[in-house]
Amino acid sequence: ARFLMDGAAIDRVQAAGFRPMITVFSPDRLEIVKGPPAIRRAHLDAFTAARWPSKAGVRTKFGRALAQRNALLTRIQKGLSGTSELAPWDHQVAESGAELAQARARAVEELSEPFRLSAAEIGLEGEVGLEYRPGATLDVVGLQGGLAERLDNDLRHGRSTWGPHHDELRIDFNGRQLRRFGSQGQQRLGLLSLFFAERQALIDGGAPIPMMLLDDVMSELDAGRRERLVARLAEGGQTLITAAESDLVPDTHGIEAVLMEDLLATAGGEAS
Repeated sequence: ARFLMDGAAIDRVQAAGFRPMITVFSPDRLEIVKGPPAIRRAHLDAFTAARWPSKAGVRTKFGRALAQRNALLTRIQKGLSGTSELAPWDHQVAESGAELAQARARAVEELSEPFRLSAAEIGLEGEVGLEYRPGATLDVVGLQGGLAERLDNDLRHGRSTWGPHHDELRIDFNGRQLRRFGSQGQQRLGLLSLFFAERQALIDGGAPIPMMLLDDVMSELDAGRRERLVARLAEGGQTLITAAESDLVPDTHGIEAVLMEDLLATAGGEAS
């Protein structure tokens, strides 16, 4: 594949730096709030790659090193290999894991204040916060030492029991986890707040503005907050909003509404 920008050829790495993050708000995306930590880790890593394109491959690098270490642990369990063979994989897991954990910590630090402001703006009333809870230390030496200390435990389980693959992104609401104690409506607003925090952080950092696909986002908001949401979207970037009723989308700030019946009529006309 060839990548072009303004008619000039650029390589794949350069292209990634100009490709916007795509943010999708839909009912199934509530898993980011309600689901297991692995989903939040993956989402945070996607934001990190969009914010700092040079970090885009860190998650994959760590995953490969971890898989190799786990495979070797299984072989050692079966008596097919010796523990002396773990040293290079311990180093690779520690090196890539520290880089991944540090990027996640930096991302959450950038997102925390925009998340708080976005939540207040769209109506998640109460004290909110983002907290990065690492599954290990954030430095190479500490990670490698921790792996060595837990070797017996890892051999019992046949896998690495300590490291960034146990990280958690905690979304708090009034001092408790939103995933466990928030209502469905509060969880929706929390997810939307996170998406807008990411959008603002990317704008502030000079990264491409995310493309936002928002399904039925207006139903949880009153008229004033719908207006503020549309005003924020009008600041830049591309957005597609779907709503059950066109009246839910404020006809301001250059927003163009397209009704489904109009689309169906157009499609029918073209088909005939």
